[in-house]
Amino acid sequence: MLIDPTITWRLAETRLAAETDPRRRGILTTMIAHMRAEAAADVDAIMATVSPHASYRNLGASPVDRAPKNPAEIRAFYQRLADGDCYRQALDVETITLDSDTAFIQGHMRMAYPGRIVAAMGREVDDPDAHYLYESRMAIFWAFDADGLVSAEDTYPTGDGLAGLRKLAADEIPPAPSAVYLTAG
Repeated sequence: MLIDPTITWRLAETRLAAETDPRRRGILTTMIAHMRAEAAADVDAIMATVSPHASYRNLGASPVDRAPKNPAEIRAFYQRLADGDCYRQALDVETITLDSDTAFIQGHMRMAYPGRIVAAMGREVDDPDAHYLYESRMAIFWAFDADGLVSAEDTYPTGDGLAGLRKLAADEIPPAPSAVYLTAG
């Protein structure tokens, strides 16, 4: 499978197993729960990891930051992703840098975007029912509040992830989001 959601949290789980600092363990635990909830497209579980004072930014690929700026916008953002079947994704996290209030991760992002969503973005697709590959290097800066909840998720993708637009074969994408991702294993 080209897009395996479980690689998103694999390095964080490895890091958690070796981490002894309680605050850093809490941050890693929250980050893993957030990643797994995204893979499950479980908006309530995602929001359980988000601070009531959270604000996101999306920088790098576009001069316009359209990221949600408060929890209501963040919930609506995640709900639109769930409703649009835009959670078939995997960030192959290559590095994690962690301190007591922040985490920085970076790696190779792959997403299976539904053709109808790609078309709504103004791209020409030959099959609106198919999935198309979004691919980019991505860095994400996470900040955490005093309770260990996500207070910022700032994403930095590189370039136009749809530049090499290609239709994905069924065996390249994960099945629809599932609650199976919410449990360790």
